[in-house]
Order: sequence, then C-alpha cells, then structure tokens
Amino acid sequence: MVQDPFANAAQARLDASRAAALLDQAQVGLVVVDAHGLRFANPAALRLLGDAPGRPVIGRSLLDFIAPTDRAHVAEQIRRRLAGEPGSAYDVRCRRTDGSEFDARLFGQRVMFDGHHADLVTLTDVTELKDALRRSEWTASLLARSESLCRSGSFEVEWPSGRVLVSQGLRELTGEYRRPVGVDDTVDMISWVPPDERGLLAAIWRNAVVGEPFELQHRLLCADGERLVVLHRGILQAGAPGQPPRGLALIQDITRQHEAEHRIQELANFDEVTGLPNRSSLLDQLDARAHTARWDERGFCLMSIDVPRITELRATMGFGAGDSLAMTIAARLSRMATEQEVVAHVGGSEFAVMRVFDGPAAQEALHLRAQALQAGLQEAARVGPTEVFPLCHIGIAMFPADGEAADALLEAAQTARLGAEAAGGVAFARPESNALALREMQLAGALRHALVRNELSLRYQPQVSLATGAVIGAEALLRWRSAEWGDVSPVEFIQVAERSGLIGAIGDWVLRRVCEQSVIWRREGLPPVRLAVNFSPLQFQQGDVARQVQRTLLETGADPACLGMELTESTLMENPERAAAMLRELRALGIEISLDDFGTGFSSLSCLRRLPIDVVKIDRSFVQDMTNGPESVSMARAIITMAQGLKMQVLAEGVETEDQLALLVAKGCDQMQGYLFSRPITNDEMAALLREGRRLPEDRVRGGHKTRTLLLVDDDVAALSALRRLFRREGYRVLTAASAEEGRARLADSSVDVMLCDPGLSGPPLLAHAQQQHPDVARIALAGPEEWAAVAGEVSSGALHQVAAKPWDETRLCAQVAQAFRQQLMGDDHRRLQDEVGSLQTELATLRQQLASAQAREEAQAQLLEARGTGVRDLVDQLPLAVLGLDPDGLLVYANEQAHLQLPQAAAQLGLPPEGWLAELTLPGMPAVLSLPASARSEQCFEGRPGQVLVQPLRVADGSPRGHSLVFLPMAPPPAAS
Repeated sequence: MVQDPFANAAQARLDASRAAALLDQAQVGLVVVDAHGLRFANPAALRLLGDAPGRPVIGRSLLDFIAPTDRAHVAEQIRRRLAGEPGSAYDVRCRRTDGSEFDARLFGQRVMFDGHHADLVTLTDVTELKDALRRSEWTASLLARSESLCRSGSFEVEWPSGRVLVSQGLRELTGEYRRPVGVDDTVDMISWVPPDERGLLAAIWRNAVVGEPFELQHRLLCADGERLVVLHRGILQAGAPGQPPRGLALIQDITRQHEAEHRIQELANFDEVTGLPNRSSLLDQLDARAHTARWDERGFCLMSIDVPRITELRATMGFGAGDSLAMTIAARLSRMATEQEVVAHVGGSEFAVMRVFDGPAAQEALHLRAQALQAGLQEAARVGPTEVFPLCHIGIAMFPADGEAADALLEAAQTARLGAEAAGGVAFARPESNALALREMQLAGALRHALVRNELSLRYQPQVSLATGAVIGAEALLRWRSAEWGDVSPVEFIQVAERSGLIGAIGDWVLRRVCEQSVIWRREGLPPVRLAVNFSPLQFQQGDVARQVQRTLLETGADPACLGMELTESTLMENPERAAAMLRELRALGIEISLDDFGTGFSSLSCLRRLPIDVVKIDRSFVQDMTNGPESVSMARAIITMAQGLKMQVLAEGVETEDQLALLVAKGCDQMQGYLFSRPITNDEMAALLREGRRLPEDRVRGGHKTRTLLLVDDDVAALSALRRLFRREGYRVLTAASAEEGRARLADSSVDVMLCDPGLSGPPLLAHAQQQHPDVARIALAGPEEWAAVAGEVSSGALHQVAAKPWDETRLCAQVAQAFRQQLMGDDHRRLQDEVGSLQTELATLRQQLASAQAREEAQAQLLEARGTGVRDLVDQLPLAVLGLDPDGLLVYANEQAHLQLPQAAAQLGLPPEGWLAELTLPGMPAVLSLPASARSEQCFEGRPGQVLVQPLRVADGSPRGHSLVFLPMAPPPAAS
C-alpha cells in the first residue's frame, strides 16, 4: 500500500501540535539544554525561572539560573548527559531572573533536538518540601539537644509486635551510640532495663489503656555498667481507623534528684555525725512500735543514755574531739545492739536504745542488759593522742506504764536518767521522777540567788597527821541553807550547779572565801594550816585555773602555802597533758595538789606518775570496808605503797572507828580525815580547835605509846584459854581465833603486833597469808616436836620469825613474846623515821621549788626596779636644771649632769655631810633650806648668781622619809642702777 506523503506530513504536524499542547499544559518545567544554552522551555519552566519582558530565559545558559554554590555540580551533570551517561534526580538551589531563589529537583536525559544531542532537563519546584524537611530536621535536632541537656530520651512502641524504637537522646543516655535503632529490642526484652525489672515494665505497657498516661521509676543500665535511676512516663495513643495503637514514652535521668532526696531523707531521719537514726526517726519508730504493741502482745522499753564526756570534750578540746567520741559511742552501741534493739542518737551527748521483748518485762533482766551496755560504753576511748573514759548514765522507761505516746516515753526515760548517777549508773522511771526533775529546775533557780542572798557557807573538816597527831589542814566543804528549801544536800545541789552552768561562779566564791579565812586566822595568830578547796571537773577544764588562783591569792593576800586543791581522777584523766601543765603552774605557786576519791576512777599508773600530785586521798568506801574483809585492807595497803613509792602523801577520808584508824596507822598511812576526829565545823569552831591545839591521842599515832596487841590462833580450846590467861597478866591486849579462817579475819579487822599460832591448823595457810598481807606482824609458831621439821621450812621461807616449844614454859614463852614486841616496836620506829625522812625530803623539795620560784620572782622584780631606776636616772640627768639628792642623814648621794656643770664643788663632795660643803658653796642660808617645808622655795646666791632652791622631801611607800631633792633654779640678775 502506497502511503500519501502529504497525509504523513499532516499527521506529523498534528502530532507536533498535540505534543506542544501537552508540554504547555504540563505543571513540571521542561527545558532543553545544549552547548549553546537553553533551546526550549515550556510555560511551567518559564514561570519557574521568571521569564518576563526584558528578562528572557531562552538563549541563556542554564547555569545562569543556578546558585553559584551549585553551578559546578550542574555543569558536570549536563556534560555527562550530553556524553550519554544516564543520570538521576538531584536537588539544587535555583535563582530566578528577578534574583529570588527556590529549591528545585533536576533530572536530565539525552535527547535529539534539531538534529543534534541535547539534555532534556525536568525542573520541579521542591521549596515547600525542602522547607518542611528543614523544619523536621530542626525539630529533630532540637529534640536531640533537649534530651541531651535534660539527660532524657524517648522511644516508640509498635503494636502488636512490641518493637521499641529509641531516640538519639536515649541512645546517648545509655551509651549505645553505635547501636542501630530498635535492633532486637521489644517491650518484653529491653536491653537497657535491668532483668529483674523488665517483667514489671512489660506488664505495665501490655496493660496500658489507650489515652491514659502513666509513670514509674526504675533503673537503667548503661553500656559502661553504670546504673541510673530514671522516671519513665508513657502513653498509648490510638492509631488511625483500622490501625493498631502506638506507644510513646519519655525517659528522664533522675539519679541526682533521687540521691538528693535520699540525702534529704537521711538528714531528716539520721544524725549527720554518727549516722544513727535521730530524734525524729526514733519518735516515729516508737510511735509505730506502740501501735503494733497493742495487738501483738510484745512489749518494749526505751533506754536514754547520756555520755556527758562528749559535751565536756566539745567545750575543752573542740567540736572535732566531741564528734570523734560520739562516733565511737555510736559504733559501740551498734556493735552491741541485738536484733530486738534499735539504736538512735537523740542529739548532743544523748543516745537511746529501744528494746522489744516477748511477754512481760523483767526489770532484773533489763537492768542487767543496761549494765552490760554501760560497761561496754565506759571502756577507754582514744580521742586523738588522748585516752578518755566516757562515763554514761542510763534511764529506762517502760511502755505503756511510763508513757503511751512516743514523746512521753522518751521524756520519762530522760527524767529517769537524772537519778542514774546516784543509783550506780542505771535507773528506772518512777512516778516521782517528774517531781525530781521539777525540783532540780526549782533548785537551779534558787541557787542562782543563793550567792546574792548569802545563803552559802563553808564548813571545815580537819585533816590530821598520823605521824604527830596534830591538825595540819582542813577540807573546805560547801553548805547551802535555802530560805525556801532549808538545808540542801551538797550531793544534790553540786550536780544541779554543774548541769546549770553555775559551778564556775560558786567555785570562785568558795576559793575567795577560803583565802580570806586563811588571812583572818593568820592575823589572829593561829597555827598555819592548809585549807583544801574542791575543784569541779568543769572548773578545771574551762579557763586558766592557775591564773584564776594566782589572781585570788594576790587580791586577798593569802599565803599559797596555806591553800590546797583537790581534784578527782576523772578530772585529770580527761586530758593528762593539759592537767600536768596546769598542776605544775599551781604547784610552783606553793599550792598543795590532792587527788580526791582515789581508787574509784580509771586513772592509769603511768599517767599518775607524770602528774605533780602531793597527796593521794583514799576514798571513804575503801576505808569503811577495811574491817569487813581482807580485800579492802589489801587495796588500802596497795594504794599506800604505790603512792609513797611515788613520793606522795596518803590521806584516808571517812575514818569513823578506832579499828579503821589502827589499821591505817599499821599500814603506814600518813594522814586521816573523818568523824572519828571531827565532823565538818564552822569557822569559829575551827579557830577554837586550832587555839586549843587539839590532836589525836599519842597511842593512836605512829611511834606513840600504843596498846600492844597479841593474836592467839589455836584450834585447841583449852590451850587457847590457858594462853589467853597467861598473856593478859602481862598487860597485852589479847585477841583469839580458833581457826585459820578466823585468824585471817582478826588480822583484817584489827591492828595486830604479834601473832602466836599453831602451825598445824587445817584450812587455808595462815602463815603465808600473814607474810603476804600483813608483813609487819611478828609471827611465832607454837609447835610440838613432831612439827619442828615442817616449821623449819616456814622459818627459812620467812613465813615465821620465831618458834616456841609446845608444851611451853611460861617464863620462856613470855620472854619470846616480849622480845617479838620489842622487835616490832623497833620496826615501827624505823618505819616512822623513814616516813619522817621521806616527809622532810618532800617538804625540802617543795621548799626548794618555792624558793627557786620566789628567787625568780625577786630577780624579775629587781630587774624591773633597776630598769625603772635607770630610766628615771637618765631622765633626771637630761634636765636643764641642777638637781642634788640628800639621804635621810643629810649626805649628798646624787648630782645630775647639770649639777656637775653648775656646782662642780658640790658634785666633788658626794658622800659628805652638808656642813662640809655648804660653806664652800657660798650658800650661807643652806642649813635653813633643809628645814623648809615641802615644795618650799628659798632665794639664794650661788656661784655669784642669784637663784632659787626648790626643796622636795622624798618618802617610800609606807611614808617613812627617804631624803630630800634640791633643784636649783637660776634667776636673771637685777638691772644695774643708772
């Protein structure tokens, strides 16, 4: 079939027209680019590129419509298309003919245009898409930065798979930077949640309700092993119709907030120093326990424990020392506490223990438990370089008998604690405890006015030498007779004064009154005695005691040798180094230092050896028990031996019976104090006692004519009776014992000189006991022939001094006993002489120390006076007037430099009487000058010049004359007559 060429051309023209129409209607820009520029552009492209009259698009290079930053890239793409390389869409920034810019996506491909290759470029405006993308990227960046700043992250949960898609912030929070988002993580198995919490988290998400938010806290595992506490907020959002919901969660790191809340909780409920529950926490636990106790039938009690040493250390050594001891006490309580006990630090020096028990409470068991706690707490504690002994007092209150509310129970235990010291350290709450607390408050108020109202007074209990029997001192004892309360016991009001802070003022008052009384007795001519003042631990630990005492001595004029200071062991052991330095200053003043109540504290011998102590006072508890058993006698003898070995005197206080005195004398005690000699007496009674020279009887002191005591020990009653009759005729005081045990008791409660015993007694060995515990007793064995072999060993060991034959010859036996008494008397004399020598050596050492101190003070005073005199002399020498000095006898003893210049003849006559040089001075009126009144002026003529002589008498401090000073005042000569 032959085609019509005209028809084909027409058809071609029709197809071209249709294609042009389609290109004109297209909303996508199409341009044809070749090496010469834009050859074609459809209307959409013309609009995009800003074609307008005067701003044609066709014929220009496509690069003219590209932003400079993208031109090289577009040029390269066109070259490649023209070369036949396939291309892909790419985005560039385009510029219209009016200069405005827009984002476009270009896609080119090679085509034939007008018979040669060209690049057909599709041009699409993507400005809105790019803007949306940029906003999306900015939002994503903002979210990432916000999550980083807030230490938070987020994730989505896809349902029903449960797949978890995490944000960049969450990956940074967990430290998984390189892990792809959501790999292997589902809501049931989230890798960054601890395994023990994954089940809970999955259950919460699986049971979440659409549209209802929820939150929880859990831990988060980081890639480096760190664990964070996070706040997890989530919500399940409904999906599009027919689509499953999606979960959205926000994770925020609240680790620091959680730690801060925990710290705040600790500070609110735990003591910062000790770490124990504080008062608030204790009250909460008491309240909870009280509610529980009403239905579980388990009772409980509360122990209030006070350790006053903590407060004392804070006042003396600083808060660090007090806190250190508080931590030590807290550690000990925590270590000793059982599962049924809760320990708390109420505040300051107060601790508490709540103890739960099954069934009814047994006070005896609770008392034993409290004593065990007390013993554990009172062990020595190391505070820095110092060893302290933290005494404690415990008060116990029972629920519900002593209080049903928590604060009432605590108050009851605290009130009971106030009476613990008098009860041995542990006391139970009593109905009258509140009354006692009220009385203490009222006493504290009345005590503040006692000094002003002159309600306080002093009593003096004499102290006696057991070597001479004479009164050598007295202890000043404070008494209070209140207008409201009558006579108040010192045991009560001294403790009130210490707790209320009044002990310092009261102590100053006592010290001043004692010094004033000592001066009064000295002026009355009474024998000098040393008055001892008790110092409270608080007084000694606060301030400079040495300076205070020295100031009081100077103000009152008292002699330091007549003042003593008594301190307890606990006072000195608190800080031995400071105590030693303070005591040395006091001792240098001549004050005697006594260690009071020795044996009741915790002092160590090493510390005691370094302290400058003069007198050790045996506590009255040992003295009163001396006649009750050998243990107290041994304790007293050990104290005496120890103190005397350290060159200290020993004073026994509380001596009330003749037997106690006899035992103390036999054991070598130096001094005594007690009702046996005198009760505490007033000032006037003490003065009368000193005037009359009252003393112990001669037979009651060492070296005096005392009763000779013989102890007979034999289990043969007949022999014992015969011996008692025999030796009573000799004038001995005879004691008998029918057994070894009874013999030991007689040695303990009586002062025995000679013991005559049967060596064959059954029971504990008597001779060895006497040798060890009573070495001063002469020991004689009354032995038969069959016992001589055994007795010989006792003699060689020193347990026996002599052996008498049995049956005995009365004359020979009496001679042996008399010889034993003579030897015992010689031993007593030897010991007395040793004691006197030791006392004299101690006194000599004290006098030497006092003399050295006095010499040092006198030298310092002399140097001061010399310095003052030199200064005054230099000042007078520089005066422009002639000054002469005459002594009380009229001798010229001084002439200053001007006197040497103006009166050379007078200066040459130093040391001569006035008459010897007055005539040479041509001062005829000089003798009359010396008789002028004070500050008188006399006109004279000396050296041919008129002048005045100012005469001033000199006197010393007591008013006695010291001489005269003469000051020569030259006068101008009268004008010559015209």
